[in-house]
Amino acid sequence: MEWVALGDSYTAGVIQAAGEEFETPRDGCVRTTESYPEVVRRELGPLVDLRNVSCGAAEIRHIAQEPHEPLGRPQPLLGPDPDAPFEKVAPQLESVPAQTGLITVGIGGNSAGFGTVLKRCVELGLAEGNNGAPCEEELGATLPATLAGVRREYDAMLTAIHAKAPDARVLTVGYPHVVPEDATRCTFGDFREFATITHGDLTWARTELLEPLNRIIREVTASHGDTFVDVYAGGEDHSVCDRTGGQNWVDGIYTSLFPAVPALVHPNAKGHAHVAQRLEDAILAG
Repeated sequence: MEWVALGDSYTAGVIQAAGEEFETPRDGCVRTTESYPEVVRRELGPLVDLRNVSCGAAEIRHIAQEPHEPLGRPQPLLGPDPDAPFEKVAPQLESVPAQTGLITVGIGGNSAGFGTVLKRCVELGLAEGNNGAPCEEELGATLPATLAGVRREYDAMLTAIHAKAPDARVLTVGYPHVVPEDATRCTFGDFREFATITHGDLTWARTELLEPLNRIIREVTASHGDTFVDVYAGGEDHSVCDRTGGQNWVDGIYTSLFPAVPALVHPNAKGHAHVAQRLEDAILAG
């Protein structure tokens, strides 16, 4: 079965904790060996013929509408990739043949502004200390409109995918349990977790951004008759802040400080393995 994997950095892998970058020459998308499409490729072997065109920093509009300029892999001091700037890559849907049998897509976090929100929350928490929810106070009023835009874009994207490959089975992949149910489990000021984001803002981000984003993806997916792969469920005890015994499936701002290995809040190899299992189950259940 011909399979095309579309998506952002949560699909591509990108960070060092998600494996080694395997493509040469580099295009800046940083697809890694332990990312979930590559894990499923190895597990299912000859059952699938994978074309993985996911790309770090991609937004919903980069699936079907616009080319995308990849950023490469984050560097220890959070500077640019030494090979940047990279050439723009075509909209990912251009790599989908009409006869494709399976399409998976994991996208939406960048369109919802997840990275931008985290950065601002770190800045505000640094200024305020672990008091209240300064990020919610500054950004909370704009979030509903942002998420409404995500819903519209996601709906248009799935329409375009079905138009390009009308016989394909489409599976959408949600986002993992990044923030714990109890934000006080996170250590304020620890850059291996959420750095200086306050406990109040972490709770807000989970309940008003991450969980609604997954709900939007689920609902729009259902409206198109497609299959939603829930990777949030089962991750309650595997958030960024569950680092004891290496139980975290998502790394924080940094994977480690000595040496400095940035992660910018992305799934590690264990997280991708979890997604791979959920996706593999969905594929085989088809």
